[in-house]
Amino acid sequence: MEAKLLLIPWMASVLYSSVPLFWFLVHPFADSWRRMGRSPYRVVLPVWAALIFVLGWIAWPGRAVQLYSSSWLWAPAAFLLIFGLTLYLRVSSSFGAHKLSGEAELRPQEHAQELVTTGLHSRMRHPIYIAHLANFIGWTLGSGLLVSYVLLAISVLVTFPLMIQFEERELTERFGPSYREYQQKVPLLPGLSLRRHERESREI
Repeated sequence: MEAKLLLIPWMASVLYSSVPLFWFLVHPFADSWRRMGRSPYRVVLPVWAALIFVLGWIAWPGRAVQLYSSSWLWAPAAFLLIFGLTLYLRVSSSFGAHKLSGEAELRPQEHAQELVTTGLHSRMRHPIYIAHLANFIGWTLGSGLLVSYVLLAISVLVTFPLMIQFEERELTERFGPSYREYQQKVPLLPGLSLRRHERESREI
């Protein structure tokens, strides 16, 4: 695969691995952002952009270093990308842009505080993150980029679990018993119930 084309999966990997960094700026400090007199995104978005730049700078040397080059692997990769896109489309009907960006929780005076429990959210608690990971894995599998595999491993093992933990904690504080009941009924993933994580969220 030509080096210029590899920039596409490289950039996708950088962007998807930066998603938890955005939420690390939001969820742990949600109360502080809500107290701001002006939009918190005047601070959050520039900081996130700077983090993406730093992450891209760190990953730049590996932009064309492949573990393998196989056109056949783009078949399962395409399936994952289509699967991820399908999840995005299905979630968008009940999960608007203001919820996706975190604006609803940071500016509660401007947006109704609604716990989404319909559609895909009735089967798993975080379908958007599953879509993120499906696309992330798709680009990584197809490109064979070493840096993409490294970023994916860090995301799956460290940053995405932490992001979910922070978000579950914030949602529990915001919605209280309603979210605890939702946790008991709906698993993180279909057929998967992480009891330890749920106990930690309920104890907060």
